[in-house]
Amino acid sequence: MEIPFEETYNRFMVDPERFVMGTLHVLGIFIAGAVAWWLINLIIRRMEKRFEDRPFFQKSERVFPLIRRAGHYTVFLFVGLSLINLIHSQIMNRVFGAFMIMLLTSIASGIVNSLIPYLERNLAGKTDTHMDAVIIDLSKKFAGIAIYVAGAIMAMDRLGLNIMPFVAGAGVAGVAIGFAAKDTLSNLISGILLIIDRPLKMGDRIEVWSAPRNSATWGDVVDIGLRATKIKTTDNIVIVIPNNVLMNRDIINYTAISEEIRVRIPIGISYEADTKKAKDLIVQVSLELDWVLKDPGPKVVVKKFGESSVDLETRVWISNPRKRMDTISYITDRVKEAFDKENIEIPYPKRDITIKRELAVAPVSVAEKAQVKKGLTS
Repeated sequence: MEIPFEETYNRFMVDPERFVMGTLHVLGIFIAGAVAWWLINLIIRRMEKRFEDRPFFQKSERVFPLIRRAGHYTVFLFVGLSLINLIHSQIMNRVFGAFMIMLLTSIASGIVNSLIPYLERNLAGKTDTHMDAVIIDLSKKFAGIAIYVAGAIMAMDRLGLNIMPFVAGAGVAGVAIGFAAKDTLSNLISGILLIIDRPLKMGDRIEVWSAPRNSATWGDVVDIGLRATKIKTTDNIVIVIPNNVLMNRDIINYTAISEEIRVRIPIGISYEADTKKAKDLIVQVSLELDWVLKDPGPKVVVKKFGESSVDLETRVWISNPRKRMDTISYITDRVKEAFDKENIEIPYPKRDITIKRELAVAPVSVAEKAQVKKGLTS
């Protein structure tokens, strides 16, 4: 009958001291790792209590979790390397090394993703140029990918794998994917150009040419992705526009320069009306709105002479572009009330129709025509 663990038992009986020392080494490694783990948690908790009131740590809540995570990974690395040195296995050493490289890669990615928002708040917001903001936006989207790709290459190298076939295969696959997904790649490139050129940014109010029929045709930019841009219209409809389509169209941006825009409102009055009085009433009505600027103030000009009206145009500057339609609606309604009160006519097309009535003529018979013709020849 075969005794379980007979070989291990025989080795122990041949050299019991070595077996005991190995066991003690393993226990010592685990105890040291547990103590180090406990000390790291204790130190980080005390650091959190001491520095929790600092502005940097208040805005960067992920700093202490990342430090704790890095400390735990360090302990894990120490324990793993110590155990591998006891086993003396080259394969296990390579596998563990590759595994630790990927863990450290995740830490590096977390640190970068925590620092980028801090740099965005304290660097990009305090400079006049937009290149630093462009770099930060690109870093947000590509930093994690670049770090993980570099980590994967280092891990494969640690395992002793030749990465050149992977690079060649990736090149061939890239060409195939490029032909198969040319529209997607076009959107990605357009997304990068949108970030660099910045014809629009988050929160801008722009015109939407692809809005559904009988719905709002403008909205706010809520997301600029690498593939598409999302715009939420005033009807609370989110429209997703591919970036290559967006880059090939004229972008009408109401808030690119400032929040102040000018609104034009056409108003017609009859030729008999007092033009100066009508202009004064329109200006007075316009200034009733809080968001209409007084400097420069409202202005009313004669646009042209129409078929049945003098066509005026009201031009007002407003401080909030999102009040554009409210401005047009309010001024139009109030001007109608003011004109009715002051007996200023708003004309409409009129047509005079004249109906002509012709007298009925009795038909002439053939005999009568012959008789008239005979009388003319005689």
